[in-house]
Amino acid sequence: MTDWIDIAPLSDVPQRGARVVKTALGCVAVFRTAKDEVFALDNACPHKAGPLAEGIVHGNSVTCPLHNWVISLETGEAQGVDEGRVATYPAQVESGRILLDRSFLRGRTAA
Repeated sequence: MTDWIDIAPLSDVPQRGARVVKTALGCVAVFRTAKDEVFALDNACPHKAGPLAEGIVHGNSVTCPLHNWVISLETGEAQGVDEGRVATYPAQVESGRILLDRSFLRGRTAA
């Protein structure tokens, strides 16, 4: 059974944007696509730890603002010629609220 934690209203994250969410169980970057899909990933790009939440969201990907690495919001994998990966966390929207899976957050450390 999934143990969801309510972190914010969907409206707190702009379409094609992101926010870093700090919870008692850790911090993650939460992304919202143009289709209102929500994804949660580590905020550090696998290349040089660029802040992914400050990147450009396009489709189901985000482009790191430092060196233009493209990261899949679905898998956390770098796309293109470079290799690398960031952790992803289960996320969903229910009744206009963003929910994250508490069990996956337990492995994180607070900022």
